[in-house]
Amino acid sequence: MTQTGTDHITAAFKQAHAQQTAALMPYFTLGYPNAETSLDIIEAIAPYSDLLELGVPFSDPLADGPTVQHSTQVSLENGTTTASCLDMVRELRRRGVQTPIMLMGYVNPILAYGEANYVHDAAAAGVDGFIVPDLPPEEAEDLDALTAESGLSLVHFLAPTSNQSRIDQVTARARGFIYLVSVTGVTGARSQVRTDLAGFVNKVRAETAVSLAVGFGISNPAQAAEVGQVADGVIVGSALINAVNAGEDKVTAAVQFVKSLQDGLQK
Repeated sequence: MTQTGTDHITAAFKQAHAQQTAALMPYFTLGYPNAETSLDIIEAIAPYSDLLELGVPFSDPLADGPTVQHSTQVSLENGTTTASCLDMVRELRRRGVQTPIMLMGYVNPILAYGEANYVHDAAAAGVDGFIVPDLPPEEAEDLDALTAESGLSLVHFLAPTSNQSRIDQVTARARGFIYLVSVTGVTGARSQVRTDLAGFVNKVRAETAVSLAVGFGISNPAQAAEVGQVADGVIVGSALINAVNAGEDKVTAAVQFVKSLQDGLQK
């Protein structure tokens, strides 16, 4: 790989923009339904993804809806740990996956592992950045500094309920992209995209040149295309896991679903 970390993430968004499409970022839980299958799925969808958000399972995933919660619980029962997730990223890189990888995990396992050790070991494994849903900017200074020193991104969230002070705080720190939550609530496939999404995206866009990716609730190609009209990136998680759960051949089901999202974005 010629680029790593924040540069790698930024390049992925730029490349999608040059192709006049939003960047597609599927989410999948590491270790679900088992370690080997999760690796096969992620390797197979990588060519159809601009970035990958890979979940590190945690026992109390506050921001996740039932689908992702179930996947993380199964992964934990399989014995998945923070260290084994880093091993899986290392294996994906060994297999030739060059897509930027964001690790999505909660703050308790990071603190248990040791923040400095986590950032160091993740960088060595081939991680480009981190998404930590339960770490507010006010408490993120140490991890922000460690990731910046390593050239990696710590991605912060903004929601439709975020006030101007929070928007200012997040845009001032943003590296790689900002994760815009499309709904108030937890993750999960929903029947429609909120009608005022464009206004929310444009409000944040007026404050920063950093890419804006929207997640939570996007469940099909039509919704991905709708969000892709206003955002720089589209994040889809629960719907991908649902597709895998419904498929007899898990890898084929994952590829077909991610390709359908990519096709939707490019129309």
